[in-house]
Amino acid sequence: MADRAAGELRPYPKATGDWLDAMLRIARRQLELYRRHRWLVEILPRPTAFGPESLAFFDHCLAVLRPVPAAATTKFEAIAMTTGVVSLFARSEAAGPPARLDGIDLAAFPHLAATLTAPQARPAQRDLFEATVRGVLRGLLGDAGGPEGQPGS
Repeated sequence: MADRAAGELRPYPKATGDWLDAMLRIARRQLELYRRHRWLVEILPRPTAFGPESLAFFDHCLAVLRPVPAAATTKFEAIAMTTGVVSLFARSEAAGPPARLDGIDLAAFPHLAATLTAPQARPAQRDLFEATVRGVLRGLLGDAGGPEGQPGS
């Protein structure tokens, strides 16, 4: 079932331009897939044999990462971690609002209490999904931004 669902990632986003932008497009496509098939977040952590659609997905990701000067194992780790980040965002969306702390005595948790009671500045507008995916990929693969390995975004 998971392999068949992975087929819905086709057609893959173009592997042209900046590798980081291309991997973000792939991650967004994965998130859309998880939103359509909520059950995927439950079964993907289970070890299974790779089917042809999953292999095609990995092959495409490796094509996107081809210009990145990193070891093959590091590229596999980056693909796996990106998929993990995507599944965490999908799981979080499906879970609903965070648990409330009403009725809990926070005296034993002074840092939490101080943070929750401090005046809150308006958070900067940003796409947390994009920032996380880009941060993970840069952390694992370096900041070899452009398709020619040029420092980049």
